[in-house]
Amino acid sequence: MCRSLPLLLRSIAATLLALAAAGLALPAAAADVPPRARVIVKFKPEAGVAVEARSDARSSERVGALGARRGVAFTSQRALGRRVRLVKAEGLSSQELARRLAADPEVAYAVPDRRMRPLLVPNDPLYRKSSSNSPEEGQWYLREPDGVIRSAIDAEHAWGDSKGQSTGKYRRRDPDDATRTIDAGVVVAVLDSGVRFNHPDLGRSSSLEVDSGGKLLQGYDFIRRVDLANDGNARDTDASDPGDWVTVAEVQADPNDDLTEDCVLDPDSDQLLDVNSDWHGTEVAGILGALTDNRRGMAGVGFDVKLLPARVLGKCGGFSSDIVLAMRWAAGIHVEDVPDNEFPAQVINLSLGGTGSCGDDYKDAIEEVTERNVAVVVSAGNSEGRAVSEPANCDGVIAVAGLRHSGTKVGFSDLGSEVAISAPGGNCVNGVDQTCVYPLLTTSDSGTQEPQGAIYTDGESRVTVGTSFSAPLVSGTLALAIAARSTLDANGVVHQDLTPKDLRALVQRTARDFPNSGAPAGTPECRAPDEDTTQDECYCTTDTCGAGMLDAAAAVAAAVGVIPRVTVVTDDPRPDETIVLSAADSLPTLGLVGNVTRAAWRIVDGNGIVDNFESASGLETSVRPSGGGRFTVELTATDSSGASAKVEETIEVSGGSGGNGNDDDDDNDWGSGALGVGWLAGLLAAVVAAGRAVRRGGREGRSSGG
Repeated sequence: MCRSLPLLLRSIAATLLALAAAGLALPAAAADVPPRARVIVKFKPEAGVAVEARSDARSSERVGALGARRGVAFTSQRALGRRVRLVKAEGLSSQELARRLAADPEVAYAVPDRRMRPLLVPNDPLYRKSSSNSPEEGQWYLREPDGVIRSAIDAEHAWGDSKGQSTGKYRRRDPDDATRTIDAGVVVAVLDSGVRFNHPDLGRSSSLEVDSGGKLLQGYDFIRRVDLANDGNARDTDASDPGDWVTVAEVQADPNDDLTEDCVLDPDSDQLLDVNSDWHGTEVAGILGALTDNRRGMAGVGFDVKLLPARVLGKCGGFSSDIVLAMRWAAGIHVEDVPDNEFPAQVINLSLGGTGSCGDDYKDAIEEVTERNVAVVVSAGNSEGRAVSEPANCDGVIAVAGLRHSGTKVGFSDLGSEVAISAPGGNCVNGVDQTCVYPLLTTSDSGTQEPQGAIYTDGESRVTVGTSFSAPLVSGTLALAIAARSTLDANGVVHQDLTPKDLRALVQRTARDFPNSGAPAGTPECRAPDEDTTQDECYCTTDTCGAGMLDAAAAVAAAVGVIPRVTVVTDDPRPDETIVLSAADSLPTLGLVGNVTRAAWRIVDGNGIVDNFESASGLETSVRPSGGGRFTVELTATDSSGASAKVEETIEVSGGSGGNGNDDDDDNDWGSGALGVGWLAGLLAAVVAAGRAVRRGGREGRSSGG
């Protein structure tokens, strides 16, 4: 049989090509639709052009000139940021258009507009079987950990130090303009599928005042495509979630690329099945900031923080062009054709992801918002122990992996060196009547399509697990820390003392160690991910699951202590040159009259280019690397009270081989609805792959991963 396989493959290939030539292999509607490209392009600054002349109008003119140079007729364009445009064209794929535009000398980057999807629980039966109306352990993930529930974050003790609110006034959108302030409070933006404003444990908030009754600010709906938005219109000021259900019939009736069959493909049965609304944004919002201590429903980790919903996910997910625009808006950056955000966020929560390496569009947006002192928290992903997905693999974000109640990596969670910290993701140990004991209880809606009424997820019919729900536990903890450390100046303006870098270091250095025992016999240690192998439950390491298990109480307590900071004084560090490092920007204990007075330095990993420090004086030290690459140092900063704290910093030296480039081949082209030669090539590749699997004896099947 194996010897006849090549003949079989050739026969199948010939048949497919013959059918295609005869026009019989492709659905008629799809065959008539040409490919359509969607690409995000950023222009380089123009030399000799004044800043005030570098407007969106000028960028629009540059798009026209770019199309003429590259032989492309753009069908539309719109602004996503300074010198950043989304362009569309007919008759070629997004990857091809991106390659053409990236080759232009005036282009900084050009990347396909990729579709992002909510990071939901895998469809493994172990995670869905339950028979109780509520989890037996309730909100176990917020309590103090014990010998059984090891990964709980101890929010109860954190609330003793901070409830996410400050006194005074925050600066308005522009950090350089103090002429206008807004009411006090910490805001976390939830970029997701929208929210149900009528849920009694969320509710609307007319301002940032706590006594206004609700937690949800107005927000904005960023979904431009009406058929994906599912609310009858495109962008508007209503961030409500109308439901994101998708039926097989509407997918098959859709002649373009908006609704594709993978939206309704069940991975377990390989059948096309209708998909119910998941109310993902409402569930994320509940874990992050449900009304707390109100004698109703559940508690949110953020206690008194305000939530800013930005709707970016609809039917079949959402596009990165909408997401990066919403990120800028959430941070208080002005974006074209969208009302300015009156309540800029200090934290952005992204419980979503795609595939491939971090794109330049995400890198650009993340850099802009972190410069505004806004932290970006991202779910690691749920592809059962593979590498974390975009945008969790972007520099500058805080990527969060998922843990079982016992502290081991939960099977569905992805992992890797990009992960900063791990937090509970939920898992279904079975209790009485097969109840799911350890899901993450949260707010939701009972509707399978349109909204029907507010409910809470449970251990039976609505089980909530996934790294989508690990991320808001970290976001809420950061909000508590921000509020604890904020300071009030003489003008009554609150200053956010902690930077995104400080916040990442804070949760990492206060994290609890991963357990190395307690799991079933034979549970392995987690290893570096690869694309071909899944990893179910495993013992986390600091190389695979981040610095440790989130400890909200310890992080908030440390936020008011010494905040060590390593500043690279030397511009553009190079080999065989002295690099000066300084601790002078470190913060002393909150309220202390005095500064950081002492700095102790240690080389954690010289990477073969740094052996020791060259000199030390006061709060500074210097090194002289022998080559390019990265090395890591540790700083222990001590203030005048004798309090101290440590932080590690990795320094990049020019000439190294490191980097994180964008691979267009890894990006899904959601802009093309045609099933042409490329589709045939993909099908032939799948047939060949199947043949190879037969020769190897088959691939290992997916397991429950719990």
